[in-house]
Amino acid sequence: MLRVFNLQRSLEFYIGALGMQMLRRQDYPSGRFTLVFLGYGDEDSDTVLELTHNWDQQEPYAQGAAYGHIALAVNDIYATCGELAEAGVKISRSPGPMKHSPTLIAFIEDPDGYKIELIGRK
Repeated sequence: MLRVFNLQRSLEFYIGALGMQMLRRQDYPSGRFTLVFLGYGDEDSDTVLELTHNWDQQEPYAQGAAYGHIALAVNDIYATCGELAEAGVKISRSPGPMKHSPTLIAFIEDPDGYKIELIGRK
């Protein structure tokens, strides 16, 4: 689960740029928050990312030292990064070999600054 400051901007990123599908959304007016579940397939068999939007949050969230990153496998890391850069996504580490490994990785950031590692499939 990620807490997001601007839900619409986050949905544009995860659905538009990363190609996830909105699996379900629930607004909780009495609690003043929204939960959105996103993924690449049916949530009964695939991993799901939950976004939480607290309606009254006045400033972006501090991520803290415990958060590392989300990792997604991609077929062509160079083409994927090129498409994401064209769409305005921040590439914080260009594609290239991982330290001590030939595995190709890159890092991007979502609108809230959460790091997402892209890992090239072999």
